[in-house]
Amino acid sequence: MSLHRLLCGAAVAGVLMLQGCASTTSVAYVANADSREISVLKLDRSTGTLSPLQTMPVGGTVMPLALSPDQRVIYAALRSEPYTVLAFRIDPASGQLTPLGSAPLPDSMANIATDHTGRWLFAASYGGHRISVSPLAADGQPGPARQVLATGKNAHAAIPDAANRNLYVTNLGSDQVMQWHFDAATGQLTPNPTAAMVARSGSGPRHLALRAGGRQAYLLGELDATVELLDVNTEQGTLTRRAHWPTLPPGFAGKAWAADLHLRPDGRFLYTSERTSSTLAIWRVDAESGMLTLVGHQATEQQPRGFQIDASGEWLLAAGQLSNAVTLYRIDRDSGLLTPGARLPLGQGPNWIEMIDLL
Repeated sequence: MSLHRLLCGAAVAGVLMLQGCASTTSVAYVANADSREISVLKLDRSTGTLSPLQTMPVGGTVMPLALSPDQRVIYAALRSEPYTVLAFRIDPASGQLTPLGSAPLPDSMANIATDHTGRWLFAASYGGHRISVSPLAADGQPGPARQVLATGKNAHAAIPDAANRNLYVTNLGSDQVMQWHFDAATGQLTPNPTAAMVARSGSGPRHLALRAGGRQAYLLGELDATVELLDVNTEQGTLTRRAHWPTLPPGFAGKAWAADLHLRPDGRFLYTSERTSSTLAIWRVDAESGMLTLVGHQATEQQPRGFQIDASGEWLLAAGQLSNAVTLYRIDRDSGLLTPGARLPLGQGPNWIEMIDLL
């Protein structure tokens, strides 16, 4: 990561203020699965204006996205054959995309993520019940997978810990989070002596979000629509369940189907999405314990499979997989509540969002 981006990122987080670092523009990347394209959207944070910037065709069913740690490259996984990861260079001035390269993936991947060095790409296969590790060149070019490992049933996400020494793999179908040791120098995964954290039966672990410092995490259960607080043993690389809460709105009737979760950058609030009710749940995070208190629910786009929060923590963008649109929300700094703003129609089946700030 460049010194300029590093320092300006700190300024956005309110840690450091440097002349010339302030930015009022964010760029969002939205994967549109069924129209096989990535929508690039410009967000003017000073006005709350959302506008189309670019549409990038990808030639396949595009779903999970992942940013490189320096935010110079974005990766997109195609879940139609041939299974592929595409890399796009991000223009630092405009946020627009230029194709960089591609590499085969061993399966249809439900989730991709880079390690913290930006040298390795993790991918989790829901249908293949396995994960892969692929090399990334210095310029961001991906290569074919060097390691493919069997997991429990329905691997859904592969998330490195804060120290980049362990990898946690959620397994929706076998109700577990697998725990692997990771060597960033070689890209090799080796089994943790404690192979997995056993989740609650029927919860369906889907996504995992780590708190700052990496000593706690939140686990979203897709099948029972719960969010769970986990303690992280950073030395041993293991997880321990502590408490869980239902994310469903009052009066909910139907099949629970949770999708996504994100912490606001300052760590004070957590947001979760549920597809059947088309709602976002808002949670206040206790700074010391990490325990959650429900603030409320916000109706949103139909079937909100993905959403994202910008680096300033002022804006949340939610995508409706069935409404084929995104809605922008202003986040109240003190209450965490959401106020709907701009709405923009997109391609077919928007499902995953990543965001960067322009410097």
